[in-house]
Amino acid sequence: MMALSNRDLQLTELNGGGSSDGDDREDEWLLNNYDGKKERIGDGMRRIQVGVTGMTCAACSNSVEGALMGLKGVAKASVALLQNKADVVFDPDLVKDEDIKNAIEDAGFEAEILAESSTSGPKPQGTIVGQYTIGGMTCAACVNSVEGILSNFKGVRQFRFDKISGELEVLFDPEALSSRSLVDGIAGRSNGKFQIRVMNPFARMTSRDSEETSNMFRLFISSLFLSIPVFFIRVICPHIPLVYALLLWRCGPFLMGDWLNWALVSVVQFVIGKRFYTAAGRALRNGSTNMDVLVALGTSAAYFYSVGALLYGVVTGFWSPTYFETSAMLITFVLFGKYLEILAKGKTSDAIKKLVELAPATALLVVKDKVGKCIEEREIDALLIQSGDTLKVLPGTKLPADGIVVWGTSYVNESMVTGEAVPVLKEINSPVIGGTINLHGVLHIQATKVGSDAVLSQIISLVETAQMSKAPIQKFADFVASIFVPIVVTLALFTWLCWYVAGVLGAYPEQWLPENGTHFVFALMFSISVVVIACPCALGLATPTAVMVATGVGANNGVLIKGGDALERAQKIKYVIFDKTGTLTQGRATVTTAKVFTKMDRGEFLTLVASAEASSEHPLAKAVVEYARHFHFFDDPSLNPDGQSHSKESTGSGWLLDVSDFSALPGRGIQCFISGKQVLVGNRKLLNESGITIPDHVESFVVELEESARTGILVAYDDNLIGVMGIADPVKREAAVVVEGLLKMGVRPVMVTGDNWRTAHAVAREIGIQDVMADVMPAGKADAVRSFQKDGSIVAMVGDGINDSPALAAADVGMAIGAGTDIAIEAADYVLMRNSLEDVIIAIDLSRKTFARIRLNYIFAMAYNVIAIPIAAGVFFPSLGIKLPPWAAGACMALSSVSVVCSSLLLRRYKKPRLTTILEITVE
Repeated sequence: MMALSNRDLQLTELNGGGSSDGDDREDEWLLNNYDGKKERIGDGMRRIQVGVTGMTCAACSNSVEGALMGLKGVAKASVALLQNKADVVFDPDLVKDEDIKNAIEDAGFEAEILAESSTSGPKPQGTIVGQYTIGGMTCAACVNSVEGILSNFKGVRQFRFDKISGELEVLFDPEALSSRSLVDGIAGRSNGKFQIRVMNPFARMTSRDSEETSNMFRLFISSLFLSIPVFFIRVICPHIPLVYALLLWRCGPFLMGDWLNWALVSVVQFVIGKRFYTAAGRALRNGSTNMDVLVALGTSAAYFYSVGALLYGVVTGFWSPTYFETSAMLITFVLFGKYLEILAKGKTSDAIKKLVELAPATALLVVKDKVGKCIEEREIDALLIQSGDTLKVLPGTKLPADGIVVWGTSYVNESMVTGEAVPVLKEINSPVIGGTINLHGVLHIQATKVGSDAVLSQIISLVETAQMSKAPIQKFADFVASIFVPIVVTLALFTWLCWYVAGVLGAYPEQWLPENGTHFVFALMFSISVVVIACPCALGLATPTAVMVATGVGANNGVLIKGGDALERAQKIKYVIFDKTGTLTQGRATVTTAKVFTKMDRGEFLTLVASAEASSEHPLAKAVVEYARHFHFFDDPSLNPDGQSHSKESTGSGWLLDVSDFSALPGRGIQCFISGKQVLVGNRKLLNESGITIPDHVESFVVELEESARTGILVAYDDNLIGVMGIADPVKREAAVVVEGLLKMGVRPVMVTGDNWRTAHAVAREIGIQDVMADVMPAGKADAVRSFQKDGSIVAMVGDGINDSPALAAADVGMAIGAGTDIAIEAADYVLMRNSLEDVIIAIDLSRKTFARIRLNYIFAMAYNVIAIPIAAGVFFPSLGIKLPPWAAGACMALSSVSVVCSSLLLRRYKKPRLTTILEITVE
C-alpha cells in the first residue's frame, strides 16, 4: 500500500484521504509517515543538542539562551530547564560545535555536546556516530588492543575511548560498516575478551538524572549532619548544665561553643554551599540574577555578621549574639527543597521513561542461508537490529522493531503506542510496530525501520521536542524572573532601613530586641528573612512542569502534542473544522449500487469500470474493483474472493481489459482508453467538461443517491453516459457523540469537504453539524479556515489527507488524525495516533485542564511571594506578633517550588473523557 498523492484524488471532489484496509492501514501510516518529524532546518544548517549542567531557574536558562544567540551563525537556540538541554540550529561554516560549548561554559555553566546515536541516520558528511560500552578492560594493553582492532576496520573514520567509564564513540561510514559488524568484529577479534554493547541513546539521560538526584541528596545529608550539632548547641545545650558549661569554657579568644559553631558552619557555608556561590557568581558575571544570588546573600549576611560579632567582641569586650545556625539551617533547608524538587521534576519525565522502557532489550535474529532457509536463531541486542533482518517474536514478548509479518498469525496489543485498546490481527504482509506486544502466536517479521527511524523513537523524539518548547505564557515568568531578584534585594534593604531607623527613633519597645542584641541585628534578621523567603523558581517552574507532564499524558493517550504553544492555543479553540472523507467517515468506501442506463450487459459494465479503476490507488477505485470481483468471480477460488484487499498486480490479471493513456484528473475523476475508446469515470464536472449530456432521469437517480449520503460516480464510454455507481462511506460510530460533545464544550464543529452539496449535507444532518461548506477544492480549505479566523477566533482543523495540509497549516491548531500522511504530520500541531474522533475531545480537554493547572501554579507562586514577603519583613509583627526567623523563611522558600511541581504532577491523574461521559463535559 502507498500513501496517497495528488494523482490519486481522481473520482470525485471528495478528498480521499481515508483508508479501506482497517487497522493495518493505520499501522502502515504510522510506519511510513514518521520520518523527519523534527522541525525542518534550512539548507546548510545543522542541529545539535547540548547537555547543560548548573541551571536552577528560568533566569539561568535565559542566560544560556542569550549566550547562544549571541554567537554569529546561530539561527535558533532553545533551552529546556527541566531537561538540562539546549537545542541549537546553526551554520557550521560560521560556528563550530566547540564554539557553542565554550559559549555556554563562558556563561558559567557546564556543557557537553550530546553525540548522535548510531541509529540517528547518516550525517551530512555521510557518517554516523556510534556509542558503545566495553567491558573486560583491565590494563593499558587492553586499551591499545581495542584501538588496534578499531584502526583495522574499513569505514572507521575516527574514535574516542574513555578509559575510566569504558565508553567508546566511533565515527564510521554506514556504507562500509554496520554497528552490528563493528560489535561482532571487536568481540571476534578479541576472542571474546571484550564485551561490547551499544549504548541506549536514552541511557545517558536517565544516568544524568540519577546522578543529579544522588549528588543533591548527598549534599543535603552532609549539610544536615553538620547542622544538627549547631542547632543542638544553640537550642538544646543551654538546658543541659554540664554540656552548657563545657561550651562556655574559654579556649583562646573565643568560647568553645563559638569555635564549634564557626568550624561546623564554615564547612556548610563554603564547602557544601559552594554551589550557591558558584551559580550566583556566574549569574552576576552575565548580568543576571537568580535564586542562588538570594541564597548566597542571605546566608553570607548571617555568617559574616556572626564572624564579625565574634571579632567585635574580642576587640571591645561586648559580645553580641551570633547567628551561625541561621546560615547552616538555611542551606540545609534549601538543599532539602532542591532535592524534593529534583525528585518531583523527575516524575514529570516519567512518560518518556515509560516509552523508552517499551523497547525490548534483545531480539531473536533468524539467520538464513542463501536459499532463504532458517539455519540459526541468535539472540542479539535490540539496538543492533538492521533493516531487512528477519526476527522471531514469541507469544507474550515485545516486537523489537517496526516491520512486516513474513510468517505466522497472531493478535498484537498496540495500546501502549497507539492508544487503541482492542488487539489487532496480524498476518502475512501486515505491518507491525516496535514496542507492541505479541499476544498469541509466533510471528516472523522483517525489520523495515529501526533505531531513530522507528515509530517509537520518533514518538519519544517528538515528545522530547515538545517538552523543550516554551508556551507563550512562559514569557511572563521569564520577565518576572529577570527583575525579581533586584526587586527582592531592594525590598530587603528597605526592610532593614525601616526597622533600623524605627529602632533608633524608639518607635518600638526595647523588649523586642534579642538578648544582648542591637537594633542593627534586629533589623538584619528581618532583612535576611525577606531575601531567603522570596522564590523566583516557583514562577519559572509553573509552565514547563505542567507542559512536560501534559505532553507525556497526551502521548500515553495517543495524542502527540508538538509543543507548549500548541497546548496554549488549543485551550481557546472556538471552531473545529472537519474534513469529511476519512475524518468524519470511516474512509472505507463500499459500492452499494451499480445501475446501467444502456443495453450494455451488467457484467461488461462492471468489467469496463474495474479495468479503468485498476490503475488507481484511490480507495474509491479499490472499492469499485472489489465490487466487480465479488459480483462476477466469487465462485473462483483462484481469485481470492475473501473480502480482503488485493494488490494492483492481483487485480490486474486475467479478467481485466487492457488500458492505455490512463490519467487522473484531481477533483473530477479519471480518464483512459479501452479498445481505442475513451472511458470517463468521475463526477458531473468531468462529464460536463467533456461535453457529455446527463439525462434528467440519470440526474434524478444521482440526486437520490446524494440525498442518502452516497456519492454518485458517473461512467461514460465512447462519449455516451452508460451507468452510475453509488458509493457509500459510513460515518464513524463516534462522530455524532463527538460533535455533540464539542457543542457542550462551547466549541462549534464545522464540516468542509470537496464533496457535492447534497452528500455533504446528508452526512452533516446524520451527525448533527449545522455549518457545512461543500464543493471546496483543496486550496479553498485554507481559505475556509481563514474565514473563521477573521473575528480573532481560534480555529482548529482536523484532517487526514494530503489535501488537508494547507488547511492544517493555516489553522491555529492543526490536528492530523490517524490515517494521515507525512505532509499532514508536518503541518499539524497535534498528531492523533488513532483514527478516532474521540481524540479531538481529548486534545481540547487536556489542553484546557493543563492551562487551568498552569494558572493555578501561577496563583500559587505569586500568592506565595505576595503573602510571604510581607510576613518575612515583619509587617504583622507589631500587631500580631508574627515573626519569621530566617531559617523558617528558608524552609518556606524551599517548599514553594516543590508545591508548584507537585501541583503539575497532579495532571498525571488525568483521565480521558469516555464516549459515555463526553456529553457531560461543560465549559470550565
